[in-house]
Amino acid sequence: MPEGPAPAPVTQRLRVRYAKRGRLRFTSHRDISRAVERAVRRAGIPVAFSGGFTPHPKISYAGAAATGVASEAEYLEIGLTETRDPARVRADLDAALPPGLDIVDVVPVRAGSAGDAQPRPSAFADRLEASEWRIRLDGVPSHDAAAAVAAFMDAANIEVERLTKKGRRRFDVRAAVSSFELDRRAAEAADAPCAILRMVVRHSTPAVRPDDILTGLRQIADLAPPSPPLVTRLAQGPLDADTGGLADPLDPDREKIGLPSGDDAEAARGPRRPQPGETASTDAVSA
Repeated sequence: MPEGPAPAPVTQRLRVRYAKRGRLRFTSHRDISRAVERAVRRAGIPVAFSGGFTPHPKISYAGAAATGVASEAEYLEIGLTETRDPARVRADLDAALPPGLDIVDVVPVRAGSAGDAQPRPSAFADRLEASEWRIRLDGVPSHDAAAAVAAFMDAANIEVERLTKKGRRRFDVRAAVSSFELDRRAAEAADAPCAILRMVVRHSTPAVRPDDILTGLRQIADLAPPSPPLVTRLAQGPLDADTGGLADPLDPDREKIGLPSGDDAEAARGPRRPQPGETASTDAVSA
């Protein structure tokens, strides 16, 4: 059987930060990837394809949040067959996606020293060392949440059990938590009585998820929220061992090509697309 023409080579790679907000938190990762592929076609972005009998667009994802979890910091990488302005790609792709699935930032990846447009696949994933999470617990008094957080941080280890791909496993969740606090100011500004927790959790194997942390709080402090928690990933990136905070994982790419980083990059992107019926809490879900 004669072979078809070789696929067009990748001439530019873009790293994209996107958010999953509101009801889109309940969208599976597979459905999100389908939505992104459709949006790429609608926006006329010249995405590269793999070869073989079943070509697929060269779009890869790193550190995707679980279904049911909102996020302000999801990442994907896309290979293009033509060089495009990252700001234009951000605007066009954002306009083609449904509200709640929003493009926050697009940064080009500099080609390798030998002119290779394909960097080491794990290079970006290596930067995602930890995640910052916000968990809203409706109906939980602040003093109960504060006592539970203190008990959690004082514990030497807290083992929980969860079903993984390799069967049921027990693992320590305390070691993965770099910082943990009660956000009293956010709780006071909320639209209903609640406790809001913020934490930085190191990425590990097996992954320690927010629901594992809540299981640990229930075990050590008998904290059991009366309604399902609202979980939002606020950031993910390199972990600063001194401050316990997270850096922007796209900053090294900006530095290589002279783009602003940190707060300057946030200001340059401008205001994000407003959401219909949006409230002060970006992870709130209306009935």
